Amino acid sequence: VQLQASGGGLVQPGGHLRLSCAASGSIFAVDIMGWYRQVPGKERELVATMSRRGRGNYADSVKGRFTISRDNDKNTLFLHMNSLKPEDTAVYVCNALITYYAVTRLETDSVWGLGTLVTVSS
Repeated sequence: VQLQASGGGLVQPGGHLRLSCAASGSIFAVDIMGWYRQVPGKERELVATMSRRGRGNYADSVKGRFTISRDNDKNTLFLHMNSLKPEDTAVYVCNALITYYAVTRLETDSVWGLGTLVTVSS
C-alpha cells in the first residue's frame, strides 16, 4: 500500500491551494488520515487529522484557514488551505492508518506518503 500526495506549489501570501492524498494497494480499510508538515531543522508538525467518520482535528496555527476532508469511497484525503502565510511553507506529508491484505492475513500499518512542497512567497 502507498500514499501519493499532490497539489503543492508556489503561491502568494493570502492565496489558496488544495492538497490531495490518495491511498492505493490491497486496501481493506483506511482509518484515521492526516496531514503533517516538515520544515528543515524543525520537528514534523501535525496540521490536521480526520477520522473515518469525518471528525476533524486541527493545529491551532491553521484553525479557521485550513479545512480537511476525505472521500472514503476513493480512499482520498484533501486539505483546503486558504489565507496562506509564509510560515505555512513546508513539505506537507500525509499519513493514514491502513488495514490491508497481506499474504495470508490482514495487516494494519501507519503509512506515510512522500510529501508535496508548498511555498508561500511573494
